[in-house]
Amino acid sequence: MNYVIGIDIGTSGLKSIVVNKSGEVVDSHSISYKTEHPKSGYSEMDPDVWYEATLDSLRHLLNKFDRQSISGISFSGQMHGLVVIDEDGNSIRPAILWNDTRTSQEVEDIKQAVGLETLLKHTQNTVLEGFTLPKLIWLKNHEPENYNKIHKFMLPKDYVVYKLTGNVHTEPSDAAGTIMYNIKSEAWSLELLNQLNIDSNICPEVIGSHESSGVLTDRIREKLNIDWEINVYQGGADNACGALGSGITDETKQLVSIGTSGVALSIENSPNYENDGNMHYFSHCVPNQKYVMGVTLSAGYSLEWLKQLINTSEDFNVFLKDISQSKIGSNGLMYTPYLLGERTPYNDASIRGSFIGLDANTTQLDMKRSVLEGITYSINESIEIMRNKDIDIKEIVSIGGGAKNEEWLQIQADIFNVPITTRTEEQGPAYGAAMLAAMGEQWFDSFDDMNESWIKYRGKVSPVSSHSESYHKLFNIYKLIYTATQPITKDLTQFK
Repeated sequence: MNYVIGIDIGTSGLKSIVVNKSGEVVDSHSISYKTEHPKSGYSEMDPDVWYEATLDSLRHLLNKFDRQSISGISFSGQMHGLVVIDEDGNSIRPAILWNDTRTSQEVEDIKQAVGLETLLKHTQNTVLEGFTLPKLIWLKNHEPENYNKIHKFMLPKDYVVYKLTGNVHTEPSDAAGTIMYNIKSEAWSLELLNQLNIDSNICPEVIGSHESSGVLTDRIREKLNIDWEINVYQGGADNACGALGSGITDETKQLVSIGTSGVALSIENSPNYENDGNMHYFSHCVPNQKYVMGVTLSAGYSLEWLKQLINTSEDFNVFLKDISQSKIGSNGLMYTPYLLGERTPYNDASIRGSFIGLDANTTQLDMKRSVLEGITYSINESIEIMRNKDIDIKEIVSIGGGAKNEEWLQIQADIFNVPITTRTEEQGPAYGAAMLAAMGEQWFDSFDDMNESWIKYRGKVSPVSSHSESYHKLFNIYKLIYTATQPITKDLTQFK
C-alpha cells in the first residue's frame, strides 16, 4: 500500500495526516504551538517552530509505516504571513502573521501611492493590514537593516518546504494573497512592485500547487532516519486546500469554513470577472481556477473567547449543550464578532464587537446562541455579496468547528437559507494538501477523477422556512449595527 502525507501549518498548531490510495485517513498527528504578541496588534512566530513541528510529525508518522510506502508530502499553510531569509538561507526575523494589524499606516500609504483602481487592476484585490505587501513595506520603513538583508520572502508553508528541500518556491493560491501577484496573468505584478520600489528579485519562483519542489534533502532524511527519497509538493493556501478537500472545484457547491476565522468561498472562473474589492479574489490550488472569498476575522475565536470568560474547563460539546433551549434570535440578544476588527464587507481593523439587547432575563445560553448566530450573520454578509454578484448559492459544504455541532449546522442552514452538507471524514486543509500530493504522485489523471473517488458527504441539513423568515428579519437588524457602533468604538479607543 502506498501513502501520502498532508500537513497543515495553522496559526495555533500543525496537523499531519496519512492518506492511502482510497482516500482514507489512516493516521494523524497534531502539535500545538503559540504565537507571540510582543506589542498590541503584533502577531509573530519564529518560522523554525513550524519546521521543527513538521520534523516531529514526520518522525512520528514515518516510523509507523513500511519502508518506502510513503512517497509524497504536500502542505497547506496559513495565508499572508511574511517570512524573510538572507543569502545564507537563514530567517532574518520572526514571521509576521496574517492576524497582525501593525500595518495600518502602510495600508494608507500604499493606497495613496498607487490608488485602489491600480491595485484592483493589477491584483484584483484591495490592500488590507493582514496581507503580505504592507508587511513588507512596514519592514522597509521600521527595520531597514532587516529589509536590506532580504534575499527572498516566502509564505509560512513555503519556508517549511524550503527547509525540507533547499528550494525556494511558492504557488498561485498563496502568491495571490500577497497582493503583489496578478491572478489574471498568473505572474508577479512587476508594474506594481516597481511603483512601490520593491525589487522583484526577492519574490520566489511560482510553480503549480501540485508540482514538485524537490525531494527531502540528505540532511533531512538523516534527521528522520529514513534511507529513501520522498517527493515534496508545493501545496496551497489553507482556504484553497480546505476547499479542495471539501470537493469545491466547480460552481455547484460553496464552502463555509469556521475555524479561528470564518470563510465563505465560491468558485468564480469567468474570464470577464472583475473584483470590486468587497471580496477577495484569489487563485485556487486547482490549476486554472479562481475563487471569491469573504472573511470573518473572529469566528471560532469569538466562541473560544466566550468560553474562556464563562467556563474554561469545558470542551465545546459540553459548552454548547442545550443551546436549542435559547430560541431563534437568542431572546432578543445580538452579537457582532468584531473582536479583532472585521474583514468582509467592511475592511475595518478598528471596529470592535458588541452585545446588543442585554437585559435582566439574558441567560448564558442566550449569550452562547447569540455568538453562534452573530458569527453566522457575519458570514452571511459574504454570502449576500455573492448572491448580488449572481453567484447561485444552491448548497454549502460546512467544515471546521461550525460543522461539529448539529444545532449550529441548523442555524447555518436557516440563516443562509440553503441546505448544508458536511464531509463524512472532514480533515480540513490537511486533506486538501494530501490530495495535492496524490496528484503530484500521479495517482489520478485529473482533479475531477480524484474528487469522484475521494470526496464523500454526509446527509444534508435543510433550512426550515419559518426559521429562515425570522432570521431574514434578524439579519437586516444585524446589518444596522456596524454603522451605529463604528463611531462609538472609535471614540472608546482613547481609553485603552
